[in-house]
Amino acid sequence: MIYELAYVLRTEANEQVQTTLAQAVKDAVASVNGEVLVEDSWGVKSFAQPTQNGTRKGQYFYVMYKSDGTSNQEIERRMRISEDALKFMVVNLGLDRDQEAIVKAYKNPNHDSGESGMDTEKEKKIFSKRKSCWFSAKKTSPDWKDPSTYSWLVNEFGKISPARVTGLRPKYQRMATTAIKRGRCMGLISYMSNQTAR
Repeated sequence: MIYELAYVLRTEANEQVQTTLAQAVKDAVASVNGEVLVEDSWGVKSFAQPTQNGTRKGQYFYVMYKSDGTSNQEIERRMRISEDALKFMVVNLGLDRDQEAIVKAYKNPNHDSGESGMDTEKEKKIFSKRKSCWFSAKKTSPDWKDPSTYSWLVNEFGKISPARVTGLRPKYQRMATTAIKRGRCMGLISYMSNQTAR
């Protein structure tokens, strides 16, 4: 199976802590004959909403790896032990046979896709009035790593808009809801409003 791990460290965590935790992940994956496919640092971001203890920023890291499920328990254990890890999430991406397509589909959420913001927002509103799905017309899907793909589906009170309002097909509405929930777990989008991490 192919998994992705996203974790957030305190901004005070030095480079030694970062490399130690990254090496712990690599060791856990290697212990079950797995391999790390993608390693990426997203840098320091402000959370969409402060954590319970008032933390407002964190260093985001991303790892995609191939392994069986037993390594996930060790990775989660290491993350829980670490005092510098604020948040983490492991997601199953797919089977080993789809490895090439999954790795190719990964894109860093910090890189701009080249679309202009206002035109895209107007386009999304137009699609919500029609009976055509914006995601299927654009041949894209909501991705929890990139809040710009789903933040327009959350109203100013933090509620996820239903399919009858957004004009999305049920399949894409489910995908968007899952992406929003994962994004909230990682602090990329607020629970209380439609504010996103910067």
